[in-house]
Amino acid sequence: MPVVASYMYRSGKRAEEIPLATKPFEASGGDFAWIGLTEPTKQEMADLQAMFALHPLAVEDALNGNQVPKVDIYSDQLFVIVKTAHLEGDKITYGETCIFVGKHHLISVRHGSARSHKELRQHLEQSPQLLEHGPDYVLHGIIDFVVDGYLPVVETLEDKVLELEKHVLVSFLQPEQIRRIFRMRRHVIRFQRVLGPMGEVAGKLTHLELPCIDDNAKPFFKDVLDHVRRVEGLVGGLREIMTSVFEASNLLEQQRQGTITRQLAAWAAILAVPTAIAGIYGMNFEHMPELATRYGYFAVLGVIATLCSILYWRFKRSGWL
Repeated sequence: MPVVASYMYRSGKRAEEIPLATKPFEASGGDFAWIGLTEPTKQEMADLQAMFALHPLAVEDALNGNQVPKVDIYSDQLFVIVKTAHLEGDKITYGETCIFVGKHHLISVRHGSARSHKELRQHLEQSPQLLEHGPDYVLHGIIDFVVDGYLPVVETLEDKVLELEKHVLVSFLQPEQIRRIFRMRRHVIRFQRVLGPMGEVAGKLTHLELPCIDDNAKPFFKDVLDHVRRVEGLVGGLREIMTSVFEASNLLEQQRQGTITRQLAAWAAILAVPTAIAGIYGMNFEHMPELATRYGYFAVLGVIATLCSILYWRFKRSGWL
């Protein structure tokens, strides 16, 4: 059902339910309407536009569902877009929440968001002394709810990357694991591109003089801005970890290849001794020294064993074997 909740709030407490209609909405004093929709139809948005005098460009953006985070001012109303994020496997999937804010109304329109606002609404209704401040406090609650959802995404990705880091220390990365790192890195880079505009949204709500935003609400938005910056720092660190995992994998692989190359060279040097001696005695000459010696065969084998042992011991001490 597109209309999730539609209530009037009076003195910070939920009052009567508000049906969607085409007639203008009327409220007095500190009363305001909080309406939540998910994937609304054009007709429902047209009814809301008629009720609350919403700007047609804002309505068009809310129906689009594929916008960047931003804050737009339309006369005495605000239109805010924020991006939600949740993890599906290794992929960060995005949704969008569009928020219309007026003096006596707040309308949230969700597209592709995995988290319902039901829990948020219940939480805010438990603090009527804050909720009675009006729609700007609800706006803070929604944006803070969205930004708080970023942290589990980053922490889960970080755990997955650290598992790959442990694997790198004991064995080679398989081609699929390398591709997985690059896929996660692409998602993290895209996430950084979302966090930048989200920081701008929180910064504007904190520092600019905007309609429907009371000065007493600005410290709340500053707290949201701090949360966004914290997530940006974590994402930057996660991106560095991914880069270091790949670089460490390359270095360890080069080191292992170097060790194998040294071992092969050492064994080649050791085997060169019996090969050389056997090659000499394999020559078809009639007159060669030691050929008539009674114990020449055993002497040659002794010389080969002695030289090979010396070479093996030297290579062992030098770390080549």
